[in-house]
Amino acid sequence: MDLEERYSRQVLFPGIGREGQQRLAVARIALVGCGATGSALASLLARAGVGSIRIIDRDYVEPSNLQRQSLFDEADAAQSLPKAVAAARKISAFNSQIVIEPEVADLVPANIVALLDGMQLILDGTDNFETRYLVNDFAVQNSVPWIYTAAVGSYGITLNVLPGKTACLACLFPDPPQGAFETCETAGILNSAVNLAASISATEAIKLLVGADRQLRRTLLSFDVWQNQRAEVGAGNPRPGCRACGDRNFFHLSGEGRPHITLCGRNSVQIHERHRPVDFVEVSARLQAHGLVRHNDFVLKFWPKPFEMTLFPDGRAIIKGTTDTAVARSLYARYVGS
Repeated sequence: MDLEERYSRQVLFPGIGREGQQRLAVARIALVGCGATGSALASLLARAGVGSIRIIDRDYVEPSNLQRQSLFDEADAAQSLPKAVAAARKISAFNSQIVIEPEVADLVPANIVALLDGMQLILDGTDNFETRYLVNDFAVQNSVPWIYTAAVGSYGITLNVLPGKTACLACLFPDPPQGAFETCETAGILNSAVNLAASISATEAIKLLVGADRQLRRTLLSFDVWQNQRAEVGAGNPRPGCRACGDRNFFHLSGEGRPHITLCGRNSVQIHERHRPVDFVEVSARLQAHGLVRHNDFVLKFWPKPFEMTLFPDGRAIIKGTTDTAVARSLYARYVGS
């Protein structure tokens, strides 16, 4: 396909033009999380012609994702494909001229340098503050811009973090939210809120990649598409005394206080401290007597009633049907090994 024809309407836009399109073509970005906002971001930026996109996601496609996660379909859910793999396949089908690197992994201190080194921009498609603070520490330490994006219910929020120039996530939120707060599991989510948040963040990403620095927003922007409310908080300068960009204390990168087991937010527990190669054929044969088992090249699914276990090739697992970490540990030890 002729590249000039593919991007002709975008090149006509004065803010981008031919030079901007060329900059997009050589850009290298990472997307951490490919759920609702992440899949919308990936689609928009791939269609815009960003030359190389690394998609990092730890999860697999489920039927409940299809209401809002725009890159996936029923076949992906039926196969329980890892989201990174499913997204890469869909993107390659509509833009085979860019590079998509799927990484089926949980971003943690041990692999963050390998996964994010050399990136021009990091985009947030995650669903938890633990990972966002980790990304923020890496980005500030290495002077890499990143964009925070989130959506829940009818509410969306986005923030550009330009290390050394604007406030970082720790400037605005020194501590993670405490106590109970809304999630997609408790408050639901409108796909329109997801797409609006992703569209705003994707536009900011394009501005940054084409060098339109003066047009970059320097506020924390939030909106509620159901209540017709909108708010902005100034984020144009780093906060004096900020733990991250002021004191250069990057304790999230060192893994201090990081739990080995994290809740995935949908009546499930992730176990990711185990790093062992798993032979799906061998494990499948061993588990046949204990419940229904099926696997493909990417995941093994096992149903020891009333639970569901999803096992990945590196030994990571998601146990669905409990939020009790002790129960999850026991199931993992019983069926996979301690």
